[in-house]
Amino acid sequence: MRVPTPKPAVFLDRDDTLIANAELDWSGAAPPLRPGDLCDPDRVRLLPGALDACRRLAHAGFTLVVVTNQALVGLGGGTIDDVHRTHDRLRALLVDSEGRGLLSGCYFATHHPDAPQSHAQGAFRGDHAWRKPSPGMILAAARELRLDLATSWLVGDAKRDLDAARAAGLAPDRCLRIGPGAPNANLTTAAAQILSSTCP
Repeated sequence: MRVPTPKPAVFLDRDDTLIANAELDWSGAAPPLRPGDLCDPDRVRLLPGALDACRRLAHAGFTLVVVTNQALVGLGGGTIDDVHRTHDRLRALLVDSEGRGLLSGCYFATHHPDAPQSHAQGAFRGDHAWRKPSPGMILAAARELRLDLATSWLVGDAKRDLDAARAAGLAPDRCLRIGPGAPNANLTTAAAQILSSTCP
């Protein structure tokens, strides 16, 4: 049987890359929920241009994979089920013009060094190979989805996103940071750079 050829991917951070987070109103957040702990599907809102950028990347042949730290699980601000429901909502929003999903995977890391040991989330205390800036999520996705890391890209809004991708073996010039003060303002401009630089 013929083995499928590994495919190029674009690994995407979630919060403030695909969906709004920092600009949301977190004034009502109370412990154990912290500002930024987005685990409510009703609060998922795509950033401007994110849907079109993902459609263009997918149309060009890239596999789209979310890789996100969700330490809220370890810290007690939400559950794994909450994260899955949030990602189900993200998948429902990121579809092509015929309603087919654009995401091939959503990988998330639940650990945090400060997770309390006194409750059920204590199992998520400490560091983990999947927690960015470690490369575990990217490496797992590459194995499971048969992705070619040499021709893949990452887009994220934080240094740890880029560090994780580089640790996984992605070329530094294929690790794109977006946001204020970054070379690319948002996913739209990052996608344009990817598409102008690559012929997958």
